[in-house]
Amino acid sequence: MPNLKSLDHLVLTVRSIDVSVVFFGDVLGMTLDKFKVADGATRTAVKFGRQKINLHQSGAEFDPKAANPQSGSADLCFLSDTPITDWIAHFAALDVPVIDGPIPRTGATGPILSIYIRDPDGNLIEIANPI
Repeated sequence: MPNLKSLDHLVLTVRSIDVSVVFFGDVLGMTLDKFKVADGATRTAVKFGRQKINLHQSGAEFDPKAANPQSGSADLCFLSDTPITDWIAHFAALDVPVIDGPIPRTGATGPILSIYIRDPDGNLIEIANPI
């Protein structure tokens, strides 16, 4: 059977690309990535490490796309080496409410300590430290 190596990118459908870029940049430290595709169109993503999240404007998604693209339907977990207490302080300084945690969970490779926030579209964003 063939095997998969890693996740290259994922796509979020958002109500406002500009608002999402600010959130993912200011709140989570991601960087803006404007890129051209084969047809010459410019698209928008946010990057962190070697991963990226492509952003599709709700109602104007690029083809091919999910069968039912909609904003606010994602649940994403990001691992961080920054202590959870530092994240909590960072979110408090930005008036971003932590809606749950710190709470122990199980990640893809073992135990994690997680907190949860929401992005402007209502997507659930989990920040976790491996423990």
